[in-house]
Amino acid sequence: MEATISPSLKAVVPPRKTSILSSEEFENLKERIHNKLVDKLDLSRVSGIDGERLRREIRLVVEHLIDTEDTLLNRKERDRLVEEVLDHALGLGPLEVLLKDHTISDILINGPKNVYVERQGRIVRTDVQFRNNSQLLQIIDRIVSKVGRRIDETCPMVDARLPDGSRVNAIIPPLALDGAAVSIRRFGKQPLKLDDLLTLKAFTPEMVMVLEGAMKARLNILISGGTGSGKTTLLNTLSSFISNSDRIVTIEDAAELQLQQEHVVRLETRPPNIEGKGEIRATDLVRNALRMRPERIIIGECRGPEALDMLQAMNTGHDGSLTTIHANSPRDAVSRLETMIMMNGFELPVKAMRQQAANALNLIIQVCRLQGGPRRVTHVTEVVGMEQDTVVMQDIFTYIQDGIDENGIARGHFVSTGVRPRFVERLEASGVRLPANLFRQRVLMRD
Repeated sequence: MEATISPSLKAVVPPRKTSILSSEEFENLKERIHNKLVDKLDLSRVSGIDGERLRREIRLVVEHLIDTEDTLLNRKERDRLVEEVLDHALGLGPLEVLLKDHTISDILINGPKNVYVERQGRIVRTDVQFRNNSQLLQIIDRIVSKVGRRIDETCPMVDARLPDGSRVNAIIPPLALDGAAVSIRRFGKQPLKLDDLLTLKAFTPEMVMVLEGAMKARLNILISGGTGSGKTTLLNTLSSFISNSDRIVTIEDAAELQLQQEHVVRLETRPPNIEGKGEIRATDLVRNALRMRPERIIIGECRGPEALDMLQAMNTGHDGSLTTIHANSPRDAVSRLETMIMMNGFELPVKAMRQQAANALNLIIQVCRLQGGPRRVTHVTEVVGMEQDTVVMQDIFTYIQDGIDENGIARGHFVSTGVRPRFVERLEASGVRLPANLFRQRVLMRD
């Protein structure tokens, strides 16, 4: 029998209400709850609680504080309010929702109201906003303080990293005119592996065979490319061919390399303190690394005078070392090395600088981010030596762009140039055997 409700009961049972707060009302409510939470928390008590348990306990407090408010919320609003208050109190506020999205490769913040992300090579604007510039500055300070850095008017630029290895660069007023600007280069918990890059057609199986042999034969490799071209990802991938028995020393401005070997010593530069003292530069760490009995030295990125120390290390028995550099081609990469050597203040002859590079480097790998987002290894180039004042190089594999498809994405093909590199003998001496026809001139693969 169908149940019925008497008219008298209907009068006392209120109908179920749903609330849709305006954006301003929601933000004001969130600010009130957060302020009450800060007043209520005993920081000395919660400091020793692990992350997950702390979040569960504070969630209960936040839900109780919401119950004390007069504002009526529907379930969706309540859940969102709880999560955003927790993110603001324990995490990185509005950034948390973006950091949880693993399809995002870059987060670009141009002031508190303009947040962009890159997905699959395309930059799009998001609905995420910070309440004001003060909240954005608070989040930046929370990020940089965890890695021992600082940012203020006397030091308005900083490089830092997130716990997952993502690289962060921030610049604040007065240098940033429209509010603080933040760039976050995402690195997933699971770095891209060799099979992933092959699937993405970053290179071909033939190129992988040569690069794997080069790593096992301890060739010195320079990875060249522009910003966001995938230099660090490729370096991480190549490092997977290094033996677990090798002692590796890594040197970085902001630690982001994700090496899988057991015997890794990670070093990181240090900016000057508030008095302008205590700075430790990459060149200092390279010199110190030479005293640490390294078998391979990996510099996350050569940006300055450390280039000379790196080349000298490669020339003095530390074979199999790697580094990256910003340049548009293998030839430009050698020119940039010359420029960075001159930053040391030494007046070396041009020929002497080029001789250093020619003797130290065996292989230059050029990576590019093409139109529409695809990343490709465009050159695998052997450094042959010197002829008079010129560094002689020869391309082994190249990528030739054919055009743009209907979606605005660059398309092209990989080519084997037909050149048999001189280091093949060195690979064979190390036990690496390559197919006899590997370097035959032909098209290897098309997009």
